[in-house]
Amino acid sequence: NKWTKITTEDALAGFSNTATITILAMFILSSAVQKYGFVQVLGEKIQTLSDGNANLRYFIVILTAALIAGILNNTPVVAIFIPLVVNLSRKINASPSKILLPLSYASMMGGTLTLIGSSSNLLASGISERLIGKPFDIFEFTSLGLVVLVFGMIYLMTLGRKLTPPRIKPLKDITESYNLNDYLTIVRVKEDSKFIGKKLEDTFEDFDHEFSILDIIREEKDLGYNPKERRIREGDNLIISGEEEAIVGLTEECNVELLRENRLRQKDIEEDESEKELIEIIIPIGSAAIGKELNELDFSKRYNSILFSIRRRKNVSYRDMKSKVLKAGDVLLLKGDSSSIDTLRDNQNFIVIRKTDIKDYDKKKMIASLSILIGVIALTIVGLLPIVISALLGVVIMVSTGLVKPSEAYESVDWSVIFLLAGLIPLGIAVEKTGTASFIANQLINLSSGLPNIVVLGIFYLFTALLTNFLSNNASIILMIPIGVEVASQIGANPFAFVLAVTFAASTAFLTPIGYQTNLMVYGPGGYKFSDYFRVGAPLQIILTIVTPIFINLFWGV
Repeated sequence: NKWTKITTEDALAGFSNTATITILAMFILSSAVQKYGFVQVLGEKIQTLSDGNANLRYFIVILTAALIAGILNNTPVVAIFIPLVVNLSRKINASPSKILLPLSYASMMGGTLTLIGSSSNLLASGISERLIGKPFDIFEFTSLGLVVLVFGMIYLMTLGRKLTPPRIKPLKDITESYNLNDYLTIVRVKEDSKFIGKKLEDTFEDFDHEFSILDIIREEKDLGYNPKERRIREGDNLIISGEEEAIVGLTEECNVELLRENRLRQKDIEEDESEKELIEIIIPIGSAAIGKELNELDFSKRYNSILFSIRRRKNVSYRDMKSKVLKAGDVLLLKGDSSSIDTLRDNQNFIVIRKTDIKDYDKKKMIASLSILIGVIALTIVGLLPIVISALLGVVIMVSTGLVKPSEAYESVDWSVIFLLAGLIPLGIAVEKTGTASFIANQLINLSSGLPNIVVLGIFYLFTALLTNFLSNNASIILMIPIGVEVASQIGANPFAFVLAVTFAASTAFLTPIGYQTNLMVYGPGGYKFSDYFRVGAPLQIILTIVTPIFINLFWGV
């Protein structure tokens, strides 16, 4: 029997795998480049370049994101571009939904430009080396990646643009997208009001839950989180959420004066002298906030900010929020000052949608961090060091020069990805060693008997692409490359062609929001429906299923 059992070394191989270590190092390198504002500054520049021309603006935004995703992990790239797109859309009175989904798709295709563009590329390179003795060079498949990007951009600029729905209306005022002006109002506490002497949190327990007191404005200043100050006094202005009937009843029962009808806008909420503003934050994939109730996060105490509302896709919640359990893609509307915004922005559990202040960034450190990343790439290109060693060397230089603190290095790593890889890599070894890959390959060959090799490659590409829409891209890589190599060996095809087909198919999860991290990241801010991904992504999936195998055959042969 040529099939062997899985050893202890095999079971633990994921932790020592070069792909796992390289991906860990690239997380740290990417975070440093992101930290010092390279992508943010570039994003601001493209806005000025494309002023006055909507088509050019659309093209430059998604193309720039794609090209950056070729050298940086596409997840942080999209995280940075979401606020840029949302703010740009408000500036030009356009729907952010028209750009956010194409942004996600473009970043996925951009990740196929180089070896370091995606964690799945690095993983595929390691498996390819183990199975057929051929790892990827850093620009091994750049030519194919450019072809995919060109065809993808043509689609996104034409039919894809028409098919992408404007789920979020073009709005300049944040309050409109959350319907704040329908349920928020301001009242003044009069003499002998039942509210006087109450703590803000007590009002939730002592009064009817048909309304909620969100904030206290005293002498035109927002009190912020100050336990001693946050007892309601006569003359205080209260921002209250509730239906119109509840507010009317409140004015009679609790002796408060209605100052403004239920048409409260962003400027009304921000007009106090505390220099606070409304901001939106997204809960990204991998955030520690996922699965937690809002009262556990306690935004008022930890971030000196007031929670106004939560948007999950197009559904908005503004009452009974404290027990709300957060999910990836949720968008929270808060009111905070510059220090609370900076604290939220530095926290990797949140993505802050806010105009970036370029002056916040140290240009010398920006250039230094970018130079180190370029040096890592250069050492690999000239063949002096393998990518895993050059990436680790780059991390050592960044930490030793103070560009990245040890604590920041730890926080910048998405450990869920690292441990997922460490668990999945042994699974791939098991698929290969136990004969599972050979068994599945035989079934696929029987189904495609008599077809040309390039057609079999196309079928294999499509099968992997469909699979990756429901599994992670890395899981698809680990499961399908051993099967692809086995199929190639049995039909006399080029195994490297099948490795490439799997690698590229794993980066085309266009059909569902759960297939790829960036798809879910734009789900909430774009207000999309689940079906929107199939509507926009299916034609693109079909185009690349035809194009990619053809050009693999032209460049490498099948």
